[in-house]
Amino acid sequence: MTQKYAIGVDYGTESGRAVLVRLADGAEIAEHVTPYRHNVIDERLPGTGLKLEHDWALQHPRDYIEVLEQSVPAVVRESGIDPSEIIGLGIDFTACTILPVDEAGRPLCFDEAYAANPHSWVKLWKHHAAQDEADRINETAAARGEAFLARYGGKISSEWMLAKAWQILDEAPEIYERADQLVEAADWVVAQMTGRIVRNSCTAGYKAIWHKQDGYPSRDFLKALDPRLEAFAETKLRGDVLPLGTKAGELTPGMAARMGLVAGTAIAVGNVDAHAAVPAVGVVSPGKLVMAMGTSICHMLLGDEEKQVEGMCGVVEDGIIPGYYGYEAGQSAVGDIFAWYVDEAVPAYVAEASKAEGIGVHEWLEREAAKLNVGESGLLALDWWNGNRSVLVDTNLTGTIVGLTLLSKPQEIYRALLEATAFGTRKIVDAFQANGVDVNELYACGGLPQKNRLLMQIYADVTNREIMVAASKQTPALGAAMFGAVAAGAAKGGYDSVVDAAAAMARVREETFKPIPANVAAYEKLYAEYNLLHDYFGRGANDVMKRLKALKEEAAR
Repeated sequence: MTQKYAIGVDYGTESGRAVLVRLADGAEIAEHVTPYRHNVIDERLPGTGLKLEHDWALQHPRDYIEVLEQSVPAVVRESGIDPSEIIGLGIDFTACTILPVDEAGRPLCFDEAYAANPHSWVKLWKHHAAQDEADRINETAAARGEAFLARYGGKISSEWMLAKAWQILDEAPEIYERADQLVEAADWVVAQMTGRIVRNSCTAGYKAIWHKQDGYPSRDFLKALDPRLEAFAETKLRGDVLPLGTKAGELTPGMAARMGLVAGTAIAVGNVDAHAAVPAVGVVSPGKLVMAMGTSICHMLLGDEEKQVEGMCGVVEDGIIPGYYGYEAGQSAVGDIFAWYVDEAVPAYVAEASKAEGIGVHEWLEREAAKLNVGESGLLALDWWNGNRSVLVDTNLTGTIVGLTLLSKPQEIYRALLEATAFGTRKIVDAFQANGVDVNELYACGGLPQKNRLLMQIYADVTNREIMVAASKQTPALGAAMFGAVAAGAAKGGYDSVVDAAAAMARVREETFKPIPANVAAYEKLYAEYNLLHDYFGRGANDVMKRLKALKEEAAR
């Protein structure tokens, strides 16, 4: 019998990756990475020199197409597989990452008339400059008793569609008016392959306040925010919202030629990067928390019913796996914090020592930090270098380290930062448990679990739960390929459900990380101190972080 294959394309923050997967067993045959030519645009707008304000994060949509043109042909060439054996393709994407497009689906930043306006560009997930709009959304929704608010932990994030769209309307009404639609980048890329824009239920549900029964927020609510927004949902967000695994369309002849595939190949509706990883680690039932660990962490969990949980990023029916309520929470910076420390704050002697030993700085710090006992550093940190996503949902919070002395060493600071992110995850786990959503096991995927054993052991100790680790190094891409196989369907050699696909294709490592009882006990004491700091700085007792941020912005004007 001829083998069948699918391709998963994982769009990250700095690059895109294509992975060619065999459908019989999930084996990853070939992979290729294309770095984004323009990376993250957070200082100056390309071609203009225009300086961007604080908390802006943009991208160039042409970079996304280059991933399809470079990485997809590369995996086909490397594998030697006949393109006719590749029956489906799925993509996953960072979210909420949005862009305004014209009637032809063309990004407004491609139009010379608008290219010099930063609001015409892609707003990346970590664009946090719409916090003022998010605050007004939350105040208005709470005052009106809007039912949707509880489904998002009581707060709508500045990262999401409505806040970003309103920021465009507030600051660049001409861009808002010119935009025929505002679309998730995932849906835009799928449209480039199929020729039509359709919206996926995952990003619509988690990032655009869409509900399977209720739809988007009402015209009355939107009008209460701003009369100009009254028709927002039915105009800028118009179009079908399709469930995960649905076939968005088929690959057009033009794009097939550019990608080295066969015209008519099934293309799945888009998905969120972290959410695509859930079936790829074999999680298709409740009680198992999946952590997609990279620059940030997205926490995903399945439940049998809809519950209210403080600070969750959303609960969406069929949002991750059909038949279940999918819960999402998250931390805005994890790997980014470790990278910041290495890039900006580690003393020169650490870099010299690691170079002399022929290892990386992260590896050197991890090794030295692993020699410390729990609590030995005397340090405690709050993991808010990029704000707090859950449970406080406040992008204006910032990081802190307590306990520094003249004797503090780099490895001690590094360990404190690792521990801070673990405490942040524990806070999320506790919130779910306290609200009747069980968390019995943890699953980890993404770049961090592959690189940092100390980090994973700390997470097991802090949460007092065993952690399973994905066998795949490219878990979101594997999950995206699974959905591509489902879009193709069993009749074409794929699968008719993602549960069937996961049964055949998902894999985790044999080795797991188990809690060490002595460490669990020691971390309980540190976690109690973390909670005190968390509430002191995060719940209004001392808003010094926000005051400092305001002073910073004032001084930069």
